Amino acid sequence: MSDIINHYVKQAAKGFISRREFIGRLGALGVAAASANSLLASAVRAEGPKKGGLIRAGLQGGASTDSLDPALSASSVTANVLTAFGDLLVEVSPQGEIVPRLAESVEASDDAKTWTFKIRKGVEFHNGKTLTPDDVLKTMQRHSNEEAQSGALGIMRGIASMKVDGDYFSVSLDTPNADLPYLMADYHLVVQPDGGMAHPAAGIGSGPYTVEVNEAGTRYAFKKFANYWDEGRGHADEIEILVLNDDTARAAALQSGQVHFINRVSPKIAKLLGRAPGLRIETISGRGHYVFVMHTDTPPFANNDMRMALKLAVDRQEMVDKVLRGFGSVGNDMPINAAYPLFSGDIEQRSFDPDQARHYYQKSGHDGPIVLKVSDAAFPSAVDAAALYQQSAAKAGIPLEIQRVPSDGYWSEVWNKEPFCASYWAGRPVQDQMYSTAYKSDADWNDTRFKREDFDALLLQAKAELDPIKRTSLYHEMGLMVRDEGGAIIPMFNDFIDGVSEQIGGWEGDPGGGTMFDGALVKTWLL
Repeated sequence: MSDIINHYVKQAAKGFISRREFIGRLGALGVAAASANSLLASAVRAEGPKKGGLIRAGLQGGASTDSLDPALSASSVTANVLTAFGDLLVEVSPQGEIVPRLAESVEASDDAKTWTFKIRKGVEFHNGKTLTPDDVLKTMQRHSNEEAQSGALGIMRGIASMKVDGDYFSVSLDTPNADLPYLMADYHLVVQPDGGMAHPAAGIGSGPYTVEVNEAGTRYAFKKFANYWDEGRGHADEIEILVLNDDTARAAALQSGQVHFINRVSPKIAKLLGRAPGLRIETISGRGHYVFVMHTDTPPFANNDMRMALKLAVDRQEMVDKVLRGFGSVGNDMPINAAYPLFSGDIEQRSFDPDQARHYYQKSGHDGPIVLKVSDAAFPSAVDAAALYQQSAAKAGIPLEIQRVPSDGYWSEVWNKEPFCASYWAGRPVQDQMYSTAYKSDADWNDTRFKREDFDALLLQAKAELDPIKRTSLYHEMGLMVRDEGGAIIPMFNDFIDGVSEQIGGWEGDPGGGTMFDGALVKTWLL
């Protein structure tokens, strides 16, 4: 029987039979679907990538206000764009390990206060300029500048100084930080010629593809960069992104063959879509979470009694069951879950409690409706989640008013501007990065306006602590602070759900985010 299985594995890896047919044939031989998928994935990798063709993706998360400036990227579409034309110093593997990219190696001083990156030679930017350590320095300087409005500003503020010495770029920190390489893997920190100082939105990088079409909110097209340094990426001759914010339109584009894969498949259609001919559903759990964010400096959310009332008024399990359809788990009003290496699992799980919600609501003294602005651009079925929230809040006597707003411009006009709205975070590889990006008082992406000197002090202390047990204890304290006093209502952690054509090979799920942590266009190939 093993010879028959091997025969089918080779046929499927070469694309002679579909994945569905392969799983069916092995199922008839008594092989479970999960095992069959594992066998096929290994065989496809062994077969090696195929070159050529056009890979097209249909992605949710784009808007007409989007820019090619890496500092301003705030959605899955722009993150995929950055991966196409840009490179980082280092990146995080699906296994959570640091992988060298433009930096060939990374070394730390004994006290973890100085980190040195050896910059790769022979790398060419799309404009013909050769990469130098000075390009890296200027890139990091730009993202450290308040005027750049970089999404990485919060993590750059921990750097005391930066310098170049020959082939090396180094950073010195105010306090030790064992996680510094993870922070430098932030997707905003795409290295640009001269740091992008003069033309940050030019779309010039050292990535596998050059930008040929830039129609923000509609379409992006790229061509293979002939002088790209890494043969392991950029297998297709061309790649393209169609911005398809509507869930139905995105699924229809995949089914019709207009695109080869889509992101953020709505959980309510995931199983049905996965049964369509020539398609499969790729899911992976991770650090992504769906959020309702309150500005803690804006009434009525400046009152913690109100914030607590709204947290207790969410039926989390109902949302996981009805919105995620089981593709996820309940959240606990803190952005950290068991996917993080220093997660403390002994924090009590918050549950729906309409009586206590009513108590805190009355204690807040607020009278009148509470407006929640929402769009499905925030996360799949966000409008449905808001409707469930409205119903559960009503059981506590809390008058929640839902205002549905346009998807286009949601991330530039609503998120981080309106005092109560739906949001989404893919998470970050380590707790320090997540908290530094979204909860540190001076972080540009502090979308709850959570500003606490004691929290910031704990964050600095955790950075400097090299003992993992002590760091876990500090993160435990920080988690409680965010959970009980912050402005984030986090009812659920989502699985990443992508719809993929069987014409695509080389797919590998990444808990960092959907579409292979925004890298599918440059890492997969056509079978």
